Amino acid sequence: MPAPATTRTQANNRRELVLETAAGFFVRKGFNGTSIRDIAKAAGMLPGSLYYHFPSKEAVLVAVFEEGVRRISQAVDSALADCQDDAWLRLQAACTAHLATLLEGSDFAHVVVRVVPRDAPGAETELVTLRNAYEARFITLVKDLPLPPETDPSLFRLMLIGAMNHAPLWYREGRHTPADLADQFIANLRQTQEIDITHVKEKT
Repeated sequence: MPAPATTRTQANNRRELVLETAAGFFVRKGFNGTSIRDIAKAAGMLPGSLYYHFPSKEAVLVAVFEEGVRRISQAVDSALADCQDDAWLRLQAACTAHLATLLEGSDFAHVVVRVVPRDAPGAETELVTLRNAYEARFITLVKDLPLPPETDPSLFRLMLIGAMNHAPLWYREGRHTPADLADQFIANLRQTQEIDITHVKEKT
């Protein structure tokens, strides 16, 4: 017999509370520095009750990571849906959405960029799969750019994403908006690539 709707709602609310609490701990203390007891206590639960929702700390991390990827992906997809066809403008729109999600302070999004999959060997494969599914958007975006032939698109993409993911460590609210940062990132990259293209033409 199915559980009553009220019971299911309560269970979902408890699950969401666990994930929000765990996300905060993973950001502040790291995966290895956080225990199930930490999460349960902060969520007002006994450790045994938490195991009712998740079989392990790794399972909690995967759920938190998945929610973080969902939020960033949703923001980027929404930005791209409203964007023009110009490849550089599409990349800039995606970067703005990525940065905005990170810099607005979502613990879920921060877990995605701060927790290294190898820190949780039992969940590494799932975390890498989630991360790669998100970053596939940037593979397409970079592929569409008019880059010089000697540019390695994989390194280009990884350096761009790395720069964006590092932004929360130095960002100060009020000085620049996420859109300002994305504009500067892309302007610098575009200028560099255009210089490279000019050099290639001069040599030929």
